Amino acid sequence: MSVNVLFAATEARWAEYEAPLRDAIAAIGVEAYIATDMAPEIVDYIVYAPNSAVQDFTTYTRAKAVLNLWAGVEAVVGNETLKIPLCRMVDPALTQGMVEWVTGHVLRLHLGMDAHIGAAPGTWAPVAPPLSFDTRVTVLGLGELGTACAQALAGLGFQVTGWSRSQKDIAGITCLSGPDGLTEALRRADYCVLLLPKTPATENTLNAETLALMPHGARILNPGRGPLIDDDALLVALASGQIGHATLDTFRVEPLPQDHPFWTTPNVTITPHVASETRAAYSSKTVAENIRRGEADETFLYQVDRSAGY
Repeated sequence: MSVNVLFAATEARWAEYEAPLRDAIAAIGVEAYIATDMAPEIVDYIVYAPNSAVQDFTTYTRAKAVLNLWAGVEAVVGNETLKIPLCRMVDPALTQGMVEWVTGHVLRLHLGMDAHIGAAPGTWAPVAPPLSFDTRVTVLGLGELGTACAQALAGLGFQVTGWSRSQKDIAGITCLSGPDGLTEALRRADYCVLLLPKTPATENTLNAETLALMPHGARILNPGRGPLIDDDALLVALASGQIGHATLDTFRVEPLPQDHPFWTTPNVTITPHVASETRAAYSSKTVAENIRRGEADETFLYQVDRSAGY
């Protein structure tokens, strides 16, 4: 079989993906012509980044699917010209990167590492940190990334509660759903990890009302999406001590503007959207598998539910 694959992303991404993508598609036994420019009417699959020049899909009359290179699809899911299946990116490296960032920063805060790293010479304050067994972590969002992080934290001994729009059943995790479930999940959140998708329903999930539900001094980690948090409400909660610390990796505007108050708020840690990243050697295999599935008339992996927005 032979297919035409349009790589619709930035030049930098093409330099990164060209060889791994060719190798991954060849490895599944599919002959492919892969290019960054080809006549729309001959394209079978579009390997896609939402910041590419392709924004109108109406001329791609033969295409079977758009295979997103990003985990998030909020920048393309509402495109009214896109009528064919849209698949989000899930790959082992993306998941592993998120697990490492989340567990690393939870443990950093849990063990009080900042106090030791920043201590003045001669400081000797032998206060033992709490145990994970006595510490509650809530993960908001139980998709691929949220589930993996929840399981990793549970494996370290934390009491883990997960919340999702629809009810889940995950061994070792207390799973809640719905509005009442969210209230309960936040009330037991010594730590709250945000891994929800960005949709109109999830914007400002953490706001003045919901932040007040959390235990006094709770810690927040947001490697998910910036709009999940009401920035002004979070700043007020941080100033009052209701929220003890926020470690933030995603923001409404990126890069985070230099005059944003987060930069100068002492109990905020900023990381520059590095919690997880797609690596071409791994994500190319996800793309290739979906191309194989498309050619075999099998169900695509990670197909987006347009009505839900993810």
